[in-house]
Amino acid sequence: MNDGTHGGHHSAAYDSTVGIQAETVHNSNVYFVHPDASPQEKYRIGVQFLENGIPSRAREMIGKAIAGHYDSAEVSFHLVLAMLSGRAYHDLNAEERQQLHRAFGRVPDYAEGEWKDALRVAFELLEMHSAAEDEAGRVLDRLGALSPRRRDALLHHLDLVLTGGLKESLWAGYRDRAKADRFGNNRSQRVWAYFEPEPIGPRALMPRPSTGAPARARFRVRTGIFAVATAFLGISALVADPAAAAVELLVLLVAGPAAIHFGGRWHDQERRLRARRQRFPVLPAGHPAAAGDGFTNRVRQLFDSYFSNRVPHGVAPQEWFGLTTHIRNGLVAEIALLYRESRIRVERVDWLIRHLAEDARDRYQRGTLFDDPRRHRTPAMVKAVCVAALAALGIATLFLLDTVTSGAGALPALLAAVAAVWSGHTATASWLEARSEENRLAEETREYQERMAARQAAYQDWKSFLDAIRPNELEMETWLTCDKTLFVDEALRHYQLGWRDLITHTLLMTPVRPYKRGREKGGPWRYSHYSLRLFLVTQDGVREVGAEFEISDEKRGNVQRSNYRFDALSSVQVAESPQVGYDLELILTNGPARNIRVKDADTHQLASDEDAQQIAEINLNSAGFTHTFRLLEGLAADGKGWIERNDPRNLPSFRAAD
Repeated sequence: MNDGTHGGHHSAAYDSTVGIQAETVHNSNVYFVHPDASPQEKYRIGVQFLENGIPSRAREMIGKAIAGHYDSAEVSFHLVLAMLSGRAYHDLNAEERQQLHRAFGRVPDYAEGEWKDALRVAFELLEMHSAAEDEAGRVLDRLGALSPRRRDALLHHLDLVLTGGLKESLWAGYRDRAKADRFGNNRSQRVWAYFEPEPIGPRALMPRPSTGAPARARFRVRTGIFAVATAFLGISALVADPAAAAVELLVLLVAGPAAIHFGGRWHDQERRLRARRQRFPVLPAGHPAAAGDGFTNRVRQLFDSYFSNRVPHGVAPQEWFGLTTHIRNGLVAEIALLYRESRIRVERVDWLIRHLAEDARDRYQRGTLFDDPRRHRTPAMVKAVCVAALAALGIATLFLLDTVTSGAGALPALLAAVAAVWSGHTATASWLEARSEENRLAEETREYQERMAARQAAYQDWKSFLDAIRPNELEMETWLTCDKTLFVDEALRHYQLGWRDLITHTLLMTPVRPYKRGREKGGPWRYSHYSLRLFLVTQDGVREVGAEFEISDEKRGNVQRSNYRFDALSSVQVAESPQVGYDLELILTNGPARNIRVKDADTHQLASDEDAQQIAEINLNSAGFTHTFRLLEGLAADGKGWIERNDPRNLPSFRAAD
C-alpha cells in the first residue's frame, strides 16, 4: 500500500539547480580544545559536545578525561549518555560494550549522590527489555525521582534504546515538554540570525593622494624669476621717474594681492563645484566589475531593493527611485571597488548597503542629500573684485613698463616685463594648484573620517545586535530535538501506533534546497530548510513518513507516507563524493530508486585546522544517517531476520566482559 509519492519530489528537491543561498561559519571557540587542556577541561568540553548534539566528539573528549584519571559518577553518567546518544544498543561494537562494562563496574566506587543515582538509573534502563513488569515500575519510580534535567537527558540520549511499554509510559511527558520548548526563547524571531553571515568590517574610499608637491616646486622657481624681473622693473622705474613709479608700484602692490586673494576664492569655489558633481566614483573601463560581474550585479540588486523599501516620507517610491539613480550607481561602484577584490560573499556587506540606503533617505529628509548649486556658486562681488584687480594690475603694469622705457633701454625693459608677466602668471597657477590640492586633501580626509565613523557605528550596532540575538548551539539543538520529537508523535498518532507496537525506528533529518546553512567552527551544519524522514519498523513491515519544514515556521509541508514489507526493500546504497556530498539511494522492488541527499559537500568551507573526515562524521551523525543506514541496510539484506538477530535480548550484556 502506498498513499504518497516519492521519487519525483525528491529528485526535484535535491537534484535541482537551485543553489545554496548562504553559508555561514561562525569563527568562535565553542568547540576549541587546547592541545594542553587538562582532563577537567576536556570533560567540560565533552559535555558541551554532548549537549550540542555531537556525541561522537563527546565520547572522545570524556574518554580522554577518564584516561587522564578524571573520573566520578558525573563523568561516567555523561560517558554513558554519549555512547548511546543517537544509537541503538546493537550499534555499539565489542570495544564499546567493554567500555560500558568497565563503567558499570566502577559504580560501587563512586560517592553516593544525585549523579550516582542517575548513573544507576541509566544502566537499569539499558536492561529494561528483559525486566519484569514490577521491576520496570520500580525503575520508572527511580527515574521520576531524579531532577528534571537528569531525567530529560536520559530520555533524550537513550531515545533509541528505550522501547516498548517503558517508553510508552514516558512519552506523554516527553512530548509535552517538547511542545513547550519547541518555540521557547523567542525562536521564531531569533533563529534567522544563526544563518546570518558575519558582517565584514567597514571600508570607505581613501582620499586621493595629493599631487601638489610638483606644483609647489614649480612655484618656488617661478616666484624667484618673478622677484628678479619685478625688482629690475621697479628699480628702473624709480630711477627714471620716481613720482610716477611710486604710484604705479603702489597700485601693483594693492591690485596683485587682491587679485590673488579673490581669484583664489573663485578658483576654490569652482573646484568644489566640480568635485560635488563628480563625488561618486566611476568604475574604470578596464575594471572587471565595470562589465557587471556577479558580485557587482548582486550589489546593485541589493541597493535597488533597499532604496525601494527605504523611501522618505511624502515621496512616491518610483519618484525616489528616479531621483537617486545617480547616487545608487555611485554607491554600487564604491562597494565594488572596496570589496570585490576580497572575494567575499555579498551577504557579508549587506549591512553596509542597507546603512547607505537609510543614510540617503535620512539626508534627503534633512535636506542635505542634494547640494544646492547656489551654496557653491562664487559670489558676484568676489568675481567683480577679482576682475577689477586684474584690470588694475594690467594697466599699472603697462604704465610701469612705459616709465621704465623712458629712462632705460627698451629691449631690457621688454625682456624683464615678459619674464615678470610669464613667471607671475605661471607662479600664480602653480600656487593655486598646490593650494587647491591641499584644500581638497583636507576636505576629503575630513569626509573620509566622517564616513568611516558613521559606517563603524553602523557596523558595531549591527554586529552587537546579531551577537545579542543569535541562538547558541544548545538552543539550536534543543529546538531541532523538539521538532523531531513532535514529528515522531504526529506519525504515531496518524498510524494509531504505540511504542509497544514498534520493533525499532529511525529518523533521518536532511537539508532541502534552497536553504541557508550555518555552523560553529568544529560543529555540524544546521539548515534553514529541512526534510524529516521517519522509518517505523513494526511486525507488518516498514512505515515511512516524510515532511519538509522551515526552521522558523511550525508548519510542515509536502507530507508523504509509504508502507512496504520487509522484502520490498531491495537495496540501500551510499554515494559519497567530496565535491558533491553524501546521497542515500533507497531501492524498492515495486518502485523507482529514490535518492536522498543526506549532506552537501563542505570541504571548501573547512578551516585549515579542521579535520574533513571528523566534520563529515559529525554531520552524518547529526542527520541520524549512521543509525538509519545500518537499519535500512540490514533490512534490505536480511529483512526481519536482521531485526531478530539484533534484538537487545539476543545481544551480549554490558554486565558481562567479552
